[in-house]
Amino acid sequence: VQLQASGGGLVQPGDSLRLSCAASGGDLSYYAFGWSRQAPGKEREGIACIAGRGGNTGRGNTHYPDSVKGRFTISRDDAKNTVYLQMNSLKPEDTADYYCAAGAACGVEPHYWGKGTLVTVSS
Repeated sequence: VQLQASGGGLVQPGDSLRLSCAASGGDLSYYAFGWSRQAPGKEREGIACIAGRGGNTGRGNTHYPDSVKGRFTISRDDAKNTVYLQMNSLKPEDTADYYCAAGAACGVEPHYWGKGTLVTVSS
């Protein structure tokens, strides 16, 4: 599975941004897809996951940590082989490299990672 994230950029606090992850290879409907981020000097943080039909939580179920719950929304369009991350009410602390990933299920380490796309939130 190959993954390519896009959509990052420079935005102001309070703005919205949508990231896209184009996926190819394999039966993509099987996989859970997730987004992680890594800010300079910090550990990588998983911020969203959406289950595929291969998981045990039900296809389409979503998971978020408290840091982004209510502001970020992950979605998938299996017909377009694309996963999205809608980010609203962005804060400076959301500044990071954002990565999409794919794996067997949410909550386990992904098998596949794409290159990151940089999101900078600054006034």
